[in-house]
Amino acid sequence: MSSSNFNLNYTDCVGNGEANTSQSNPETGLNDLSPLTQSERAVEEFLIQQTPIQASDDHLIEFSETLRTVAKALRGTAEGKARAKAEAAEWKRKYELEKSKNLDLLLLQAPSSSNGMDHHSAKSPRRLLVPENGKLPRERICSHELLQDCEPNSPNGCYNKLKRTASFKLSWECMGQANDQHKKEIVSFENGNITTANRSSKQISLTWETNPQCVLIFTKPNSTSVQALSVEMVRWLREQKGLNIYVEPRVKADLLLVSSSFDFLQIWDDDKEISLLHPKIDLVITLGGDGTVLWAASRFKGPVPPIVPFSMGSLGFMTRFHSEQYQERLEKVLKGPISITLRHRLQCHIKEAGKQDSEHMLVLNEVTIDRGLSSYLTNLECSCDDSFVTCVQGDGLIISTTSGSTAYSLAAGGSMVHPQVPGILFTPICPHSLSFRPLILPDHVTLKVKVPLDSRSSAWVSFDGKGRKELKAGDTLVCSMSQWPVSTACQVESTSDFLSSIHDGLHWNLRKTQNSDGPRET
Repeated sequence: MSSSNFNLNYTDCVGNGEANTSQSNPETGLNDLSPLTQSERAVEEFLIQQTPIQASDDHLIEFSETLRTVAKALRGTAEGKARAKAEAAEWKRKYELEKSKNLDLLLLQAPSSSNGMDHHSAKSPRRLLVPENGKLPRERICSHELLQDCEPNSPNGCYNKLKRTASFKLSWECMGQANDQHKKEIVSFENGNITTANRSSKQISLTWETNPQCVLIFTKPNSTSVQALSVEMVRWLREQKGLNIYVEPRVKADLLLVSSSFDFLQIWDDDKEISLLHPKIDLVITLGGDGTVLWAASRFKGPVPPIVPFSMGSLGFMTRFHSEQYQERLEKVLKGPISITLRHRLQCHIKEAGKQDSEHMLVLNEVTIDRGLSSYLTNLECSCDDSFVTCVQGDGLIISTTSGSTAYSLAAGGSMVHPQVPGILFTPICPHSLSFRPLILPDHVTLKVKVPLDSRSSAWVSFDGKGRKELKAGDTLVCSMSQWPVSTACQVESTSDFLSSIHDGLHWNLRKTQNSDGPRET
C-alpha cells in the first residue's frame, strides 16, 4: 500500500464526514453529528481491510491509533460547535424579543406629529409614564413623552392620549452628571453576573421644556399671614412674570375684598372641573403646612403638576421653602433646573360584599384602619399578592407610603424611611402581640385587608385622615401603589431636605455631647 493512496482514502472518509456536520436535526434543533460517527467507523473498517499489521510494524500501529484519536477529536469539536450555535441562537432570540419590546415602548411614547396644533397649544405640563400590561406603570419616568391620561368615568382604567406634550422633563443625575437611564433599567446580566447600577447618589432633576405659563395656588384657610402673603405673591406673579393664575373660589372671594384688581384670577366651579385642570397647570404653589400639600395633591385624581411648598404651618416635613424668600425661590424654580422629591401615592378602594367596588382614593401619607368606637379588638385578615400575611388583632393597622413614614406610622412605632425609597409600610396600631413588628414591603405588591365574617365588630378606614368609611364583615380594602406620584420641589436636594426635616422637626437623636475631659480608656 502506497503512502499516497492511504492519504487520499483518509481524506475521503474523514473529510467528507466533517463537511456534513452542518446538517441539522429538525427535532432537536441541533446539528446532526451522525456523519462523524460514520467517519470514525469508516476509519476502523479501512484499517481492518488492510494487510494484517505485523508486530514489527510499530509505526503503523501508532499511526492507526493516531487516526482514531483524530476522529474522536473531530467529533468533540463538532459537538462543541453545535452547542455553541444552539446557545448563540437562544441568546439571539432573547435579544430580538427584548429589542421588539423596547421598540414597542418607543412607538407608544413617540409624540404625535399630526395633531395640527400650534406651538403654544401643543405644550402642557403633564406626567410622563408608559404602558405595562395594558396599564401605565409607576416605575418609569420618561423625558418628553406624550401624556397618557385617564377619563374620570372610563371603564377598566382606559387611557386616552392628550395631544399635548409635557412642558418639562425629569432626569436622573449621579455625581452631578446627567443619566438618561430609566428608573427600572438598573439590573444587568452579563457573563453570568447579575449587577445593579449604583443609585445611592442619584437625585431627580426637573427641567422645563417650555416656560411655565400657568400656576395654581392653594392656601391654608383662616390665616391672616397666609392671606397677606397670597396678596403679595399673586401680584408679583402676575405683574413681574406675566403668569395666568388659578386659585380656589374661596381665595378669590377673599382677595376681591382686598382689591377689585384681582378680577383676573381664574377659578373652577366644582371638584369635577378641577380634576380636568392638570393639562393647563404648569406649577402648583402651596402656602401652609403639610396639610395644605396633602389637600393640593388630593385635588388631582391623576397626574399632579410639580408642587412648590412654602412653609407657613407648624411642622413642615414637606414644606422646605421659607415664605420670606419667595421671590428668590420662585425665580429659581421658574428658570430651572431644580431638584425634586418624587413622592408615591397609594391607590385604594373598598370591595363591599355583594356590591361593586367603591371609588378609588389616592393617598399621599397613609390609610388607617381602626376599631372606631367599638370596645372590641379589630380582627383583620391581611394578604399580600394573594399570599396570607397575618391576622391583625389590636387597635388597628396603618398602610403607609414612605412619605407618610414620619407621620402616623412613626407614632405607632414604624421606621422613618426616605420618601424616594420604593416601599409600602405595614404598621400595626397597639397589637395584642409582643412579636408583631412593623414591615416594609416592596412597592409593586397589592395589599388586601378583609374584615372576616365572624368578626365581633366592624372596622373604620380613613384616607390621609379624611373620608372615613365603615368596613363591615366581609368587606375588603385593596391598596396598591398609584402610577401618579407627587413631585415636590427641594430647597437643596431630596436627601438633604429629608435629613433637615427629621433634625429640625423631630429633633432626631438630639442629646448633650459627652464631655471630653472625663475618664478615658488606658
